[in-house]
Amino acid sequence: MSESSSTRPARPGSPRLTRGGTLALCALPVVLLLVVAVFVPLPFSLTQPGETANVLGKHGGKPVISVEGAEGATGEVADKGRLLSVTIAATLPDAKVRLPDVVRAWFRDDRAVMPRDAVYPGGDTEDAERRIDKEMKDSQRAAVTAALRQVHRSPKDVHVKLRLGDVGGPSAGLFFALGIVDKLDGNGAGPGGLTGGRTVAGTGTIDAKGEVGAVGGVPLKMQAARRDGARYFLIPRSQCGEAGSLTPKGLRLVPVGTLKGALDALKEIRTGGEVPGC
Repeated sequence: MSESSSTRPARPGSPRLTRGGTLALCALPVVLLLVVAVFVPLPFSLTQPGETANVLGKHGGKPVISVEGAEGATGEVADKGRLLSVTIAATLPDAKVRLPDVVRAWFRDDRAVMPRDAVYPGGDTEDAERRIDKEMKDSQRAAVTAALRQVHRSPKDVHVKLRLGDVGGPSAGLFFALGIVDKLDGNGAGPGGLTGGRTVAGTGTIDAKGEVGAVGGVPLKMQAARRDGARYFLIPRSQCGEAGSLTPKGLRLVPVGTLKGALDALKEIRTGGEVPGC
């Protein structure tokens, strides 16, 4: 009887893999990938609630907003409340963010993981700093123009100086504009009084026509606002949906689409009227 073709004796001395050895060999690439993922920097930035700044107050011993050349204007704090511009803090563009950092941040409510290009579009630290600085200066110019138009003042007669340290980007535009209006007209009866003594925080870009635009990092900014005592948070109207479920307890979202809308909302807040909500 001939041997079956389906069986063949092993050649003497030939190596044979056990099942465990085969599994270990197959798992080796996965292990190597995990090791690489743990130690190789990833293209992410880690963010957290940043500082708040009262645009009606001082920064570094000097008023955040100074107004000169307009009758009744003042660089001093006449409003006893606070208008808090909020920020997020992010790792620098050249920071090495690795997988364990991402995993830890993922499970914390006060941290967020964002694509680095979304936080710093345009390249390395030097490029990012230039872009952020330009965005801040453009935002300040737009805020001044929008505020002066709102209160019918001429830029030829009014000089506005803004100081906010190393904060960059365009998201403080709305609150710069509100602070300028407060210095010039306040509640309509002279400088000061726009907040009615309350602490109001918020964020939003602004253009020269007074239109309010969306910004990034709203959930973390709301945490910074509530941490520093705000009860109301002015938010670009277009972002109500994304922020609503993440609002910290005790903080009320107030949607705004324009500088005038923000001023109307502040009037309702200080007079106990019908404050708009998301």
